[in-house]
Amino acid sequence: MLIQIPPRSHCPPSEITPESVYLSRRRFLSAGAVALGAAALPAWARAETPRYAGVEPGQAPAWFAQKLADTRWQAVEAPGEAITPFRDASHYNNFYEFGPDKGDPAANAGQLPTEPWTVRIDGEVGKPGQYALEDLVRPHALEERIYRLRCVEAWSMVIPWLGFPFAELLKRAEPTGNARYVAFETLVDPEHMPGQRSRFALLDWPYREGLRMDEAMHPLTLLAVGMYGRVLPNQNGAPLRLVVPWKYGFKSIKSIVRISLTERQPYTSWQNRAPEEYGFYANVNPAVDHPRWSQKRERRLPSGLFSPNLRDTLPFNGYAEEVAGLYSGMDLTRDY
Repeated sequence: MLIQIPPRSHCPPSEITPESVYLSRRRFLSAGAVALGAAALPAWARAETPRYAGVEPGQAPAWFAQKLADTRWQAVEAPGEAITPFRDASHYNNFYEFGPDKGDPAANAGQLPTEPWTVRIDGEVGKPGQYALEDLVRPHALEERIYRLRCVEAWSMVIPWLGFPFAELLKRAEPTGNARYVAFETLVDPEHMPGQRSRFALLDWPYREGLRMDEAMHPLTLLAVGMYGRVLPNQNGAPLRLVVPWKYGFKSIKSIVRISLTERQPYTSWQNRAPEEYGFYANVNPAVDHPRWSQKRERRLPSGLFSPNLRDTLPFNGYAEEVAGLYSGMDLTRDY
């Protein structure tokens, strides 16, 4: 089933600190400084109102709260798909900066400071610079896009993201004629990211990913700042992450601090770690198995031992009509 885009020019709960608990510490420390200013704000800017059942509200920065008022809700839908419960989407994650287990990000990411946040844009661009996140996002209206997320580990979710097309930001950066790829880097902060302190880490830091320019400019490619009607939880890549729904999830890099336009194909972390298992393109492809498991089927969360919720995997994660043309003439069993 295809998503139609309107045209446009396992960690036990007892071991996880609830987001409301760790956020309450920040609220307490900052309450005195913002109390007078908050009183003058409209109601929608003071707190997030959950749009989905079971969503624990986050503490949104002012720029995010202001943008919610003009958000284009359900700009992209997933007909026939059930949205994954927030609890599953926020407590079953791969984010190795916080640890190797699925529950580690939710357990360990709460103390990561995400304000202030800056993003460096450099390389083959006419407007390089170091930009505050709020300035980066300010010109763009937020959209809600309900996308399928397919992990290379053969599990999947359906998530309502909040963000804006990455192509809009790239155009503002004014790519030069030499720009053929886009490279991304995640934050390095060993103090708050315990996985980066580990001597047994699988990856080198910073985590890096990349796209071809036409992939980056595709209308489906999203820069996300929220999900489930609220600001991104830290464990899901706050405050800024990429979402490329036709590729395996490791391509959707989290907590971005650098975006570089390059002439040559960039280094990417998992391809460097195990090139026979993780290719640069990483398009969802049920015809190309991982060396250690099949990619023909996937386990849709939530699932359990007696209800595994298995389903067939779709080429390009169900987005073939929109993106297959990007790879015309390529051998996708080789360029995986």
